[in-house]
Formats: sequence, structure tokens, C-alpha cells
Amino acid sequence: MLCALAGTTHAADDTLHVGSKRFTESYILGEVLTQVAAPHAKVTHLQGLGNTAIVLAALQAGRIDVYAEYLGTIDLEILKHPQATSLEQIRKELATMGLGVAVPLGFNNTYSLAMRGDAASVKNVADLARQPALRFGLSHEFIGRADGWPGLAQRYGLPQRPQGLDHGLAYEALRQGQTDVIDIYSTDAKIRQYGLRVLDDNLGYFPRYDAVLLYRLDAAKRFPAAWNAIEKLEGRISADAMIAMNASAEIDGKNFTEVARAWLAAGGLTGATAKAASSTAAPSTAALTTAAPTTSAPTTGASTAADARLPSSWRTGLAGKIFDDNLGRLTRQHLTLVLVAVGLACLAGVPLGVLAAVYPRLRQVVLGVTGVLQTVPSLALLALLIPLLGMIGTVPALIALVVYALLPIVRNTCTGLLQVSPGLRMAALALGLRPGQRLWLIELPLALPVILAGVKTAAVMSVGTATIAAFIGAGGFGERITIGLALNDNQMLLAGAIPAAVLALLTQAVFELLERVASRAPAPRL
Repeated sequence: MLCALAGTTHAADDTLHVGSKRFTESYILGEVLTQVAAPHAKVTHLQGLGNTAIVLAALQAGRIDVYAEYLGTIDLEILKHPQATSLEQIRKELATMGLGVAVPLGFNNTYSLAMRGDAASVKNVADLARQPALRFGLSHEFIGRADGWPGLAQRYGLPQRPQGLDHGLAYEALRQGQTDVIDIYSTDAKIRQYGLRVLDDNLGYFPRYDAVLLYRLDAAKRFPAAWNAIEKLEGRISADAMIAMNASAEIDGKNFTEVARAWLAAGGLTGATAKAASSTAAPSTAALTTAAPTTSAPTTGASTAADARLPSSWRTGLAGKIFDDNLGRLTRQHLTLVLVAVGLACLAGVPLGVLAAVYPRLRQVVLGVTGVLQTVPSLALLALLIPLLGMIGTVPALIALVVYALLPIVRNTCTGLLQVSPGLRMAALALGLRPGQRLWLIELPLALPVILAGVKTAAVMSVGTATIAAFIGAGGFGERITIGLALNDNQMLLAGAIPAAVLALLTQAVFELLERVASRAPAPRL
């Protein structure tokens, strides 16, 4: 089954796959690329795949063909250069990986540090070294990047110990006084909205982060017409234009598809009036009513006739985000992940539970290993699986879900079998039943209620854990959660969390019904 699913994770030859990271600007640039290329090829946008390492792995594995990246990130983070190098050298090294860099989009989105506007005593980064009590809330990627916090702290002698904080939540945390310093992108729209003071990088630590396209070299050859259209974007997006697009999404509440379409239309670029290409992400914001209906697959929140039948307050509120066009697709993806993962966990977990019950010497080993696997953080496990499997998407997500579903199934199978009455075992032995017959005809039926309780626990846990699948492009309700985090949109977070909670409750109800039926079944007669 996993082999069959693996085949679905590789980019189809007739489809141009555009990727994006998990922050607003990347979502928008991905939509711009998608809409420009759509009139010339079949295009799919895999949105919000995660951080640089995950999106790069997807590019190298052929899961995506192109995404918007930043030259400083390619130079220092991907190629691991200790200092900035020439574009020629970057291209030479990328070519050995089957990758290329092209189409500078026209703006520089460098890193900066920012504080509230009333922090008059701090004007540049060097001033931070003289105020060790300041609280730093930095994005997790910035903390770990070679061109991020480690080098910055060393260059400026900063004594603070930063706390990891999702970038989408950092601005609100700063406004509420929960942190004092955050990392920002220079094209972030919220800098002006929150009246932040951007600290001067007076020692010139941060390099330029010119927006470019990082792509597979074979993509330009496979989609020549689409690539020619994409190349027309070179130098067309100014810093002010990018800030305005980010503001349209984060402040004005427009969805990513609409923002990209409006900018393309204003610039008279090909693709602005073309139908939107299919997209794998959930709607991004509440403003779903102004986008025109399309005949293509559901995109990031275009309004449809179904929306029109809803009250206006529903279309623009939490209910509108929950019951949008993508609800059916996200539900199918989420259910598929849960059902397949729990099914595979049962196929592996029940035999392991039997093994633990039958062989006491192996019991602690089996239960110990499955217990240790349960303690591995989900995102860390996904990060390990991606390079091991060489892919993102459904397969690594399923493997992670199976790992987390094993323990309750193994433990309850073992417990249920050990609770079978010794008298029944002796009676079955006296009747001449072989070990396999005793297990199948007597012990497993008697242990079934306990086993079902373990499967129920695994299924309910999997419904919640499956939301992490969206971080690596496997879909499900987590797509809305990742977009909500990127935009600091509480309604979008709830639009992902509420359906997942409802699905968990329904799953629990179904299994409780099955347990009730199993408990009423007549006991085996000897």
C-alpha cells in the first residue's frame, strides 16, 4: 500500500508543481507563479510545505518543480557558504544538484530585528548587547539558520537566550508585551501596521535576500511555454508592491489567490485574467466573497454559487471558513490519512501485541520500543523521515501516524490476551486445540473489547496528530491551521481545529458503538 501511495508523491510529467513555504509572502509568490503559468500548462500549487529544508527536499525529490526563494538563503543556508559568494558560483554548485536559480523578481527581503515603537533607547542591533534583560521571541528557523541568530549573536556579542516563536504569532506577542525583540522580514506588512521600530544592522551582518526562483533544471525544458511566461516576472515586483500584497492578505483579509490575481491584472501580465490553477491549500482569510467563480479545481478560497446560498455573515465569518469549497477535499484527505494509518497500525500492532503476550521475555522489549517511538516529537520525526525517504507528502505522514498509533494497539492487545481466564486456556488445551486455534477461536475473541479500546485510542489520537501532515504537503485540516499560523488568523485556526475535533468525537462514538456490540457478543463455548 505504501509503495502505491509513494507513486503519488512524485511530480507528474504533465503537471508543473509550484511550491511555497509557510509564510504569507511565499504563499502569494507561489500563487503569482501558478497563475502566470496556468494558461500555458497544467499547474498545481503545493502551499505551505514548511521551512527551507522541507521545501528544498521536495524540490530535490521532484515533488515540486519551482518555488520562490531568497538569494541569501540559497547562498548561506542551502549551500552552507560561510560568506556571500558570486551568483556564478551559486549556479555552478546548484547545477550539480540538478537545480538552478533564475528570474530575480525585483525586491530584497532581508532579515531585520524589530521592537515596539516606544523602545526609544534602542536604535540599532549593537544597542541590544547593553540590555541583556530584553526578551527575544524569534522564529524557529531564524534561531537555527547559519545566517540567523547564531552568527548574529556572535557578531554583535548578544547575551540573550531567544525563545522560539512562530513568525505568524510574533507581532501580536510583541504588541502585547510578551516579548521585546522579534525577527522580521523587511517586506512584512505588519511593520507599519504595528508601528514597529526596525533596528539598524549597523555592522552589516545580514546579506541581501533578493527574491529569485529556485527550480529544477528539467522544469524549464518540460514546460517551455510556461517558463517563458514566468520569466516575464523578472524585475516586476518592487519592495513596495510586495509589502502591499502582504498587507492585502494579512491586514485586508484577502485570500492569496485574489491578491495574486489583482496584482497581475494591475501589471497587465499574462495569467491575470486566466482561470486560477488548481491549488492544494485551504482558504486563507475571511474575504471569500469578491473572488469570481472558476471552472478549475478548488483554489485558495474563490467564492462559488454554494457560497452565495449562505448568509453573508457566514461567508465572511468563522462558519464561512469552515464550510467553504475545500471542506469536502480536506475531510477526505484527513479521513484517508487516519483510516490508512490506523489500519496499518492494526496490521502491525496486533501481531506485536500477541508476540508480547505469548513470549514474556519479549514483552518489555516490544512495549518499550513502541513506548519510546511515542515520545519522539512529531515534527522531528517528519524531519527525519523526509531525507530518509527522499520525499514529502502522504508517505512520510502515514509512517509518522502509524508510529504514533502503535503503542495503544500493542499494549491493549497484550493486556487483553493476558486477561483471558487460565481456566479457559486449560479447557481449550484439554480439547486438543493447537496454539493457533486457541488464539484465533478463544483468546482473541475474548480480548476483542480491550483491543478495540486500544484501536479507538489510536484512531482518536490520529485524528489530532494528522493535522501535522499539512506541514509536509499531505493535506487535511492542518492546511487551515498552517495558514492560520502564517496569518495569525484565529478564525482560520479554528476552521481547521473545529472539524478535526468533530471528527475525533465521531470517531470515538463509532468505536464506542463497536465496543458495545463486541461486549454483547456471546463468549466462545468449549
